[in-house]
Parts: sequence; C-alpha cells; structure tokens
Amino acid sequence: MITISGLTARVAGRLLIDNASVSLPSGTKAGLVGRNGTGKSTLFRIITGDLAPEAGTISLPKNARIGQVAQEAPGTDEALIEIVLAADKERASLLKEAETASDPHRIAEIQTRLTDIGAHSAESRAASILAGLGFDHEAQQRPAKSFSGGWRMRVALAAVLFSEPDLLLLDEPTNYLDLEGTLWLEDYVKRYPHTVIVISHDRDLLNTAVNSIVHLDQQKLTFYRGSYDQFERQKAEADELQMKAKAKNDAARKHLQSFIDRFRAKATKARQAQSRIKALERMGTVAAVIETHVQPITFPEPEKQPASPIIAIEGGAVGYVPGKPILRQINLRIDNDDRIALLGSNGNGKSTFAKFISGRLEAESGAIRKAPNLKIGFFAQHQLDDLIPDQSPVEHVRRLMPEAPEAKVRARVAQMGLATEKMSTAAKDLSGGEKARLLMGLAAFDAPNLLILDEPTNHLDIDSRRALIEALNDYEGAVILISHDRHLIEATVDRLWLVNDGTVKSFDGDMEDYRSLIVQSARKDDRDKTANGGEANKAELRKANADRRAQLAPLKKKINEIESLTAKLQKQIQLLDTELADPMLYEKSPAKAAEKAKLRSMAVDKLNDAEEQWLELSAEYEEAMAG
Repeated sequence: MITISGLTARVAGRLLIDNASVSLPSGTKAGLVGRNGTGKSTLFRIITGDLAPEAGTISLPKNARIGQVAQEAPGTDEALIEIVLAADKERASLLKEAETASDPHRIAEIQTRLTDIGAHSAESRAASILAGLGFDHEAQQRPAKSFSGGWRMRVALAAVLFSEPDLLLLDEPTNYLDLEGTLWLEDYVKRYPHTVIVISHDRDLLNTAVNSIVHLDQQKLTFYRGSYDQFERQKAEADELQMKAKAKNDAARKHLQSFIDRFRAKATKARQAQSRIKALERMGTVAAVIETHVQPITFPEPEKQPASPIIAIEGGAVGYVPGKPILRQINLRIDNDDRIALLGSNGNGKSTFAKFISGRLEAESGAIRKAPNLKIGFFAQHQLDDLIPDQSPVEHVRRLMPEAPEAKVRARVAQMGLATEKMSTAAKDLSGGEKARLLMGLAAFDAPNLLILDEPTNHLDIDSRRALIEALNDYEGAVILISHDRHLIEATVDRLWLVNDGTVKSFDGDMEDYRSLIVQSARKDDRDKTANGGEANKAELRKANADRRAQLAPLKKKINEIESLTAKLQKQIQLLDTELADPMLYEKSPAKAAEKAKLRSMAVDKLNDAEEQWLELSAEYEEAMAG
C-alpha cells in the first residue's frame, strides 16, 4: 500500500498541496487527475524523492522499486532493443557476473535468480513492448540516435515498462504516442501486474486502463473507486450534497445570528444570546463548492459553404521526393458536412495526407479538384514553435486585423478561449494549452470551410478537450481530425479513413472495432514472433512456456479436479437414470425412488455449477497462456 499522510508542498513559493492524505491499495491502477498547474507532476517528484515536501510523509512498501519515464530520451549508438534490455538492471548485473563467476554455488544462485525474474524470455518481452509502441523488428536493431525526439521518448517508455517496477509512474504517456500506440498502452496498463499511477487527460485511457481516480483539487487529494466516468458521477453527487449541506448550514447560522443580533444587548436575553453564540461557534461552516470555469472555444462559421464535394481526388499520389510517393492510388471525396478521422500508425502518412489536402503538398500524379474559393484552416502541433515568443495573443491577432479597434481584436482573442488576463501575456509565457488555443484560433481565423486538426489535444486538459468537442460540434464546416484521443474522435466524427499500406481508404467499422483490431493484432504478432523465434530462440521459448505453465500450475490443477468431478457426476447421473427408468422401483419402494430422484437433481445442480466453473477457469487459463 502507498500511504500519503498530511502532505504539504510548495513550488517557487506557491502552495500546491496542503495537508493532503490518501491511501492506494497494492495493485491499484490509479488515474491522477486535476487541472493543469494543480501539482500533479510535483506529487510525482515527491514520490520519487526528487523533491522534498514541506510537511507530511509518503510511505511505500520496503524495497519497492519505483519507475518513471526518463525525462531525456536516449540518443546513443545503442540499438533500441539493447537500451530496453539494459533497463532491467538486475538482469544485466547477473548476466555480467555469470560470465566470470567460478564458485559453483554462486553460479547456481545466479541461474536460479535469472529463472525467477524471467531473464530467458527477456528479449521476447522487450521486443513485444517495442513492437506495441510502433517499432518493427528492423527498427529495434537501429541506433537510438537515428530516431527523432518523439520516437526516442517511446523508447524511454518501453524501457520503464520492461523494467516492470513495483510502482509505475506515467506522466502524460500518450502525448508522444499515436492512436495505435495509445490503444496498445491502454491494454498493457490494464494487465500490468503491479501498482500504476498515471497522469493523463485522455478520457478513454482513464476509463479503460485504471480502476480508481485520485483527484487533486483545491490542494487536496481525494480517492474514488472506478473509472473516470464513474468519478465524474460521484463527484457531481458529492458536490450536490455539499451544496445542499451548505445551504442548510447557512440558513441555520443566519437564524442563530439573527437572534444574537436582536437580543445580545437585552439583559433578560443575554444568557440565551451567549448560549447561541457558543452554538454558532460549534456549528462551524460548510465549504462552498468552488466551480472553476473553463473558457469556451469558438470557431468562426464560414460565410458560405460551397457545394459538395469540396475536394475530390482521383488516382492521387503524393510524397516529398519525386518518383517516391508515400501515398498513391487515393480515390476519395470530401463533402461540405463531412467529419472524418484519419487512422493509422505514425509514419504511415496521416500528416502527409493532411498537407496534401490543405495544399501544402502538390499531387505527384492523379488529380485533386477543390471547390472554388475553398478556405482551409490547418492546425499542427509542431506549429506551436511558429508563434512569436515575445508577442502576446492580442499582438498575434492584431497583425491579421490591423485596422480593427482594440475591443474587436480582444473579442476575437476571447473567442479562442483565452482569459482576459492572458491576452497581453507573451506567447513564451503561456501554458501549452493556452498556446494550442491561440494557434487553433489563428488557424481558423478566416472562417474556413474545412478545418484540419493534427493532434490538437496534446496540451489540453480534460475540461479544455470538452470545450474543443463542443466547438467542433457547433462548427458548421467540414473537419478532418488526426488524434490519439479516442473520446474526441468518437464525440466529433462520423467517418473513419485508414492511412495504411501506402494509400488512404474508408474504414468499415467504429472505434471499438479499430481498438479490437489493434490490440488483437499486437498480441498475435507477439505470439507469432515468439513462435517463429523472432526475438527469442527456441530454448528461450520453451523456457518461457515452462515458466508460464509453472505459474499457472495451481489453476491447471483446479481445472483438472473439476474435470474429474464432472466425469464422476456424469457417471452418477447416468447410473441414477438407469435405476429411475425401472418401473418396479416405484412399485416396490416409492420412498427409495423419491430419494434417488432427489439425488439425481442434486447431482445435476452440482454438474451445472462444475461446468460453469470449468468454463470460467479454462477461459482464464487460455487467456493467461495466450498473453
């Protein structure tokens, strides 16, 4: 169990956590939620010992290993698979010692411990994790320095997952993942055998992968059992009860105070007034529910929508190097009311297709026809760097409407969802979410007919993502969305296109179908690689299977016992059926016949229970063997 008691923490003089306490049972998968800037990452730093609290304690099990993603992604000459394998320091140390150990007893101890920690299947596990995060076998052998920073952060995530710490801390892990990697991570965290605390604004991850929520709000920590949706319901119910309690408390205090004010100066009522003063002090006050307002996001409506299709592509091909198209044979159309999400792993060409649609890339072959006077707004995360650091949101907008009065300029900034006090703040001093709001507002400034959003949520908290959903649903133009946030996709789009195998085509199914496809495909690839000796040789495979069978031996024994019981019950029922089929039994001994009928009924009930238990345990065993 992790126990946080009376924790108080400040950063740069600002009080973030004040006398907060919470306990997490062992094995908990907890989502740590709260507005940006409330102190979630600070709490992680205190748990890891990187920051000392002002007061209070954090108690962890003795010798518990804590793991979190390294802040600096590896950029060395080492192959990715070697970086991940090195993350298990005990395995690396034992293997190194085994090369020089000469004492037979020590050699035996080393080999036993290597077996205990699953060292023989380590390469297979490491390869499986890297594959789930988007690295194929060839990529796993390449040096880390050959990948961009975002991809190297995936390697850092793979390393901490492989080391399998007792307490796994994940701070916004999906920010550098695509949708496919996010879906894989959801499944991995859900099945992780130890305690996990994850900071995330991804609603689906918090609904799928965790079983509890820790809410950091008003400098306090509150524990809720269940998913994020269940937390929201519980929080709303608690807030409603608190508001009712406050209203009742305020009314009672007002009544007492009225009596005190009326009779305090009267000698005949002085004693009664004093008793009510004491009653008022004892009563105390009920805190008000503090509602934090989230600035809405508004996209300007296009003045006139062109007739459909607004874009039509026939045999289109596009790329960056002549003669080497990344996407080809594209045959699609976009209508003026389309809401489309692009699916497909990073590197398959989603952003390339978005640039092609927006006109940033020309067609290499084929034809693309656009409606006359079509306006396209384009947002991409990397454009955050295009903001002028020393200029405020007002100055950014004024450049686009130089003749407009100040009030009108500020009104346009307000539509972007930036608070009044942030309008004159330099862009470099805005939070990531505020920069994203500004950039989205600039992208949609000219009231486009088609809005293309490439990963718009990376810096938005849950409430801001809700504001974005509302803005997109209110917007009357067409939308093309690239996002790893499944909730955003499900709430705003009605068509799915898959970017895969060098082309773009419609995906028949919904997001749940796509999630199942990704997760099942990842598990199948892992099994196929292991079976074919991809990352583990046959000896390692046999060892891994033997280890797994050994771990599941008690479960298998129980299944065998139930099978044996089932066979006995079936034989007993068969024998009783033969006896009860004899008419003479009822003539000679009706009581005996009734007893045998009762025994048969009991045996059938036992058989039904046994078969049901057998089905449950067998499914559990098969899933464990497959996993």
